[in-house]
Amino acid sequence: MHHSSHDIDDLDEDLKSKSELKRDMLKLQDLATQLMKFSKHQRSRLPLTPELAEAMVLADKIKNKHEALRRHVRYVARILDQTDLAPINQALDLMANKHQQETIKFHQLEQLRDQLLTQDKQIIEQVLVEHPNLERQKLGQLIRAAVKEQAAQKAPKYYRELFQYLKLSVNESTLPR
Repeated sequence: MHHSSHDIDDLDEDLKSKSELKRDMLKLQDLATQLMKFSKHQRSRLPLTPELAEAMVLADKIKNKHEALRRHVRYVARILDQTDLAPINQALDLMANKHQQETIKFHQLEQLRDQLLTQDKQIIEQVLVEHPNLERQKLGQLIRAAVKEQAAQKAPKYYRELFQYLKLSVNESTLPR
């Protein structure tokens, strides 16, 4: 029986090299470790199979036993190998994106606070128009107090208080993108 070179090539595509299998398993172990580091609350938002959820409960119990945890990571990786990872990866991406959005919002609030501290009347008026739930008097008091403490090089009590006030009062949808 004569095989053409195409038959051998087709066979090779289906088989993974030992190195490739090892790389895949290491990626799964990294994912398993990442899942184990999440809090119970974070994990509850992931679409884990019952078997994976059970493995996570056990991981929480043995997290201080290094060798047992190392073996457990490999066990969870084997479970992950048999699981459809698309929904889990999608949920992880959403969680990461939410964190990025919160970071962006935080930086925007910091910039807004710093702009207000210039005491430019136009900026203050613009902020009050864009965010009608801010109280003009309270905002003015916090800005003056923060500027005064910066000039005196005191601890940034009002600087932080101004940020907290903006954080509570500014509607996230009205922050510039």
